[in-house]
Amino acid sequence: MSNSSVDMVGTPKANPALRPGLIRRLYDWVLHWAETPYGPIALFILAFAESSFFPIPPDVLLIALAISIPTRAFRYAAICSVGSTLGGIFGYGIGWQLWDIPSVEHFFFTYIPGFTKEVFDRVAKLYNDWNFWVVFIAAFTPIPYKVITITAGVFDINFPMFIIATIVGRSARFFLVGGLIWRFGAPIKGFIDKYFNLLSIAFVVLLVLGFAIIKFFVK
Repeated sequence: MSNSSVDMVGTPKANPALRPGLIRRLYDWVLHWAETPYGPIALFILAFAESSFFPIPPDVLLIALAISIPTRAFRYAAICSVGSTLGGIFGYGIGWQLWDIPSVEHFFFTYIPGFTKEVFDRVAKLYNDWNFWVVFIAAFTPIPYKVITITAGVFDINFPMFIIATIVGRSARFFLVGGLIWRFGAPIKGFIDKYFNLLSIAFVVLLVLGFAIIKFFVK
């Protein structure tokens, strides 16, 4: 993938504390696991870590592994979904139990890409009216999911609802990627790099619009 594809699969721009070169090295380090026997294990760990603190999305390794063995694309998507869901629970726990510790808050605002005070405050306001949809949309689209998992814990949103939204959103995202590669193989890689995030956002907009229309007519 090109340098631009780092953003296209969902990696947020780095905080000033993180040099772009460091993000690139992390990206290359993630990709190298696809060439080792430990790729599936690395995929699980990456998916877990990305849901709470790691800056590189698991999609990059999922795509590389699925392209290398397309018949295992859905297996890799399942591994990614389970790891990300468990990581989301871990992120929720950080917000629920540890956020009051000043050093924890400082660490996330300073060193985690996409985790800014402005985004944190904006998400807090959204939870009042859109609990399920906030989690689902972040789980499915390029929005930094770690911001959602931790703020969900900070504001103690309904935990079963959080789990359901996470499972649905993360599984839909990763199985869509895996399904595209299983069906079309390596040629679909360029399409995913260029258009996947745009299409995922468009899908969510249409989905929310559909529910809003149903709600309007049901009244």
